[in-house]
Amino acid sequence: MPNVTLWGIISNTFIAFLDKLHFVLIEGNRYNLIINGFKNTLIMAFFATFIGIAIGVVIAVIKYFAAGKKNFLWRFLNWLCTVYTTVIRGTPVTVQLLILSASILTFMREALPIAIIGFGLNSGAYVSEIIRAGISAVDKGQTEAGRSLGLTQGATMRYIVMPQAIKNILPALGNEFIVLLKETSIAGYIAVHDLTKAGEMIKNNLYDGTALFIVALIYLALVMGMTVILRRFERRLAKSDNR
Repeated sequence: MPNVTLWGIISNTFIAFLDKLHFVLIEGNRYNLIINGFKNTLIMAFFATFIGIAIGVVIAVIKYFAAGKKNFLWRFLNWLCTVYTTVIRGTPVTVQLLILSASILTFMREALPIAIIGFGLNSGAYVSEIIRAGISAVDKGQTEAGRSLGLTQGATMRYIVMPQAIKNILPALGNEFIVLLKETSIAGYIAVHDLTKAGEMIKNNLYDGTALFIVALIYLALVMGMTVILRRFERRLAKSDNR
C-alpha cells in the first residue's frame, strides 16, 4: 500500500481542481461567457448606482424643501416622491424588472439598458432615504449661518449642507453599491447575460455546478475588494475630521 502523505493529498486535490477548471472554462472557450457576464454585471452596477444617486439627491432635496410648506406644488412633489419610495421599497426588485421589461420599456430591444434603468430606479428609493438622513444630520445652525451670510436657500443647500451630508453618508452609499452589485444577479430573469447567468449557462451545458462556485468566488472577491476600499475611505474621512 503506497504511503499517502498530507502533502500528496493536497497536491492531488489541487491538480484535480485545476483539471476541473480547465474542463469547465478553457475547453470550448467557455471562459468568454464568464468574462462577458462579469463585464455586464459591472456595467449594470456602475450605471445603476449613478442613476440611483441622481434620483436620490433629487428626492431628498425635494422632501427637504417641501417640509412645512403649504404651497400646492411643493406638497404635490413631496407626495409624488413619497409614493415613489413607498412603491419601490414595497415591491420586489425582480417584479419591477419584469414589469419594466414586459409592460413599460417594451420598445427597448436590449435587456441590459432595461436592467440598468430598473436597478437605478430601485436604488434611488433607498439612496434618497440615505441622503435625507445625511441632510437631517447636518446641524441646523449651518443652514442659519448660510442664510445669515446672504445665501439663498438653494445656495445654502448646495454649498454648505450638501457637502457635509455627502461626507457623512459616503460609507452608506458604498454599502448601497455593494448591495446593488449582488442584486444584479437576478438580471437573468429578463435575459441579461450577467455573471450569474453565465455560470448557469455553463452549468446547464455541462450538467456540472463548478461554474457556479467560480461565479460565487468572483462575487466574493468583488465584495471583499469594495469592503477594503470603503474601510480605507472611512479611515481617511475620520482622520480629516480629527484635524
